[in-house]
Amino acid sequence: MTDPFPRNAIYHHDCVDALQKLEPGSVDLAFADPPFNIGYDYDVYDDGMDPETYLGWCKQWISGVHRALKDDGTFWLAIGDEYAAELKVIAQREVGFRCRSWVVWYYTFGVNCKSKFTRSHAHLFYFVKNDKQFTFRGDDLDNRIPSARQLVYADKRANPAGRLPDDTWIINPSEAQGLPSLGASTWVLRPQDLADRFTPAEDTWYFPRVAGTFKEREGFHGCQMPEQLLGRIIRTCSNPGDLVLDPFSGSATTLAVAKKLGRDYLGFDLSEQYITRGLQRLASINSGDSLDGSPEPTMSAPTTANGKRVKEPNGEETSRQRARRMTKAKALPGIDS
Repeated sequence: MTDPFPRNAIYHHDCVDALQKLEPGSVDLAFADPPFNIGYDYDVYDDGMDPETYLGWCKQWISGVHRALKDDGTFWLAIGDEYAAELKVIAQREVGFRCRSWVVWYYTFGVNCKSKFTRSHAHLFYFVKNDKQFTFRGDDLDNRIPSARQLVYADKRANPAGRLPDDTWIINPSEAQGLPSLGASTWVLRPQDLADRFTPAEDTWYFPRVAGTFKEREGFHGCQMPEQLLGRIIRTCSNPGDLVLDPFSGSATTLAVAKKLGRDYLGFDLSEQYITRGLQRLASINSGDSLDGSPEPTMSAPTTANGKRVKEPNGEETSRQRARRMTKAKALPGIDS
């Protein structure tokens, strides 16, 4: 039987139909960042379905992903607040996936809201078909991060191999804007390592700096994921040579990262424009190329060294000093912190 969709390409095809034409059990890892049904202005897609119609459509393509995955395959779903709970229930109880983690991706470039808390996160559901058999390369050093014992406390008991990341993932793109940064890092290991905390207006409260977009943004698609985020998923949940599927190719970030990391890839999209630009992006990179965006850190912004308090670089106040100052400022009218 001829494969209708040879690997390492993007196809102009509705993913619901395309997923039914894929050979069952042929995909190792699927990542989907579908339309959120919030009225976004896509090229050719209507992002304003009736809620029940939208959920029915989601069940169709999620079922298609389940069918296309190998028995030990993995599915990651990125979704916003509006339908996160419903899609988790559909994927688990109606389609048959098993949820291993509910990851929260915090980002520092949310659109400001005046009548509610500014959204600063997305949900990343980590599903598998078989909760006893799946790919998770947690022992690979590329998938581990330094622990607080290593970075902050200089504890000799620290595992030199570091640890796995938490399930709340933070992106700080300040470097891309030429702003003061935490060093050579875009990923921040812990919320307390962010320079400016979350702002009071956000729905994740810890006073962060509000930064703009990444340098890596392609410009033709407004819903582009960071390559470093996709890198974490693809490195951890697949092996070199595996097939990575994105049913909503869009800016082709999933496929670009898969190619850079030595995986095969397959994408679908309704927009001929997105496909053309995505293929151009893929043609410009090679297996083994570095991921765009700053790499995950080998160090964070420790506030201690050898168990003692230290000053921040360039004479800046430490995070604890800043917190103490801001606490005092709250009691003083007219003080701008």
